[in-house]
Amino acid sequence: MSEPTSAAVLAASVKILIAGGFGVGKTTMVSSISEVAPLRTEEMITELSTGVDDLAGVESKKTTTVALDFGRITIDDSLVLYLFGTPGQDRFWFLWDELARGALGAVVIADTRRLENSFAAIDFFERRGLSFTVAVNCFAGAPIYTPDEVRDALDLDAHIPVVLCDARDRVSCKTVLTTLIEYLIARAGARV
Repeated sequence: MSEPTSAAVLAASVKILIAGGFGVGKTTMVSSISEVAPLRTEEMITELSTGVDDLAGVESKKTTTVALDFGRITIDDSLVLYLFGTPGQDRFWFLWDELARGALGAVVIADTRRLENSFAAIDFFERRGLSFTVAVNCFAGAPIYTPDEVRDALDLDAHIPVVLCDARDRVSCKTVLTTLIEYLIARAGARV
């Protein structure tokens, strides 16, 4: 039997979740990094969300993801990442179980102005044994902390990567995804 030609070799497809609390930059990250026009399910925030969604710290936010964001990035001929951004509000968390099905890993985006909003996403992935990286989205005017300070504040194990990023910047988002992929490869190698 002969070896397949390079044209016949298919790229590995990897599902990655982009998760975190409300207004941390999930939609922005997927939009910044996707090589295709991202699918977004954003709707206007209405008065009906008053008392339901916590807008503390993001009072100027006008839209919200109600199902998911979707994007794609080709790393090289052998690896394609499919990015699924989760909704951030508690009332849409029922979607997270479905979105997590088949995912290889996740990025938890954190906002240092509301770091406590990261715990639910971290707990979600820890309970399911899904490897993740924490990406601290450095908003203008937000307190700046080192990755180790964020790790301590979130009570993360030493092996979980924490990186500073700007979800609006494609290069910064690539660094986050590269960190996650390298972490997933290292963890897979440690299990062998």
